[in-house]
Amino acid sequence: MKSFNYCNLLKKILLFTTFISCSAFSQNTTKISPKKAAILSASCPGLGQIYNKKYWKTPVIYLAFGGTLYYYFEHDNKYNTYKNAYIARTDDDENTIDNFSNYTNNNLITLQDYYRDARDLSGLIFFLIYILNIVDASVDAHLMSYNINDNLSLNLKPNRLDYQFETLNLSLTYNLSK
Repeated sequence: MKSFNYCNLLKKILLFTTFISCSAFSQNTTKISPKKAAILSASCPGLGQIYNKKYWKTPVIYLAFGGTLYYYFEHDNKYNTYKNAYIARTDDDENTIDNFSNYTNNNLITLQDYYRDARDLSGLIFFLIYILNIVDASVDAHLMSYNINDNLSLNLKPNRLDYQFETLNLSLTYNLSK
């Protein structure tokens, strides 16, 4: 008798899970979480955009990262070149070869400062692109749930009156009928 009750209980559990899984698969649950998009984008840039199904944004993000990294290392190399040239000129060693004999010491210091500032700016832009990547993924996930259709419109019309100045009318229309 116990095995019979066990089989009936097993049948009921299987039947119950079948009904639950059918109803769960029939619902459209494609809600995109802004928090998850931001976390994905913070962990790997571009992953939040892929999660939001905005695939075209990922190569743009990586191109921006690549460009800023290229300029960062380029300016860092030039900074180190002019810094080493200044150090070599002022080390009081007669065996040192001066590759920048057409520059004065002040010119070398000025070039060194310029390329250091440009390198730091490239690093700052890299950081800002990283933050913008996270903000873009989060905002895009927030805006996925908004219904944008033709029932909402914004019209800007210049209004010319007999006065000497022009006015601008701003009207926002929302159509409630479908």
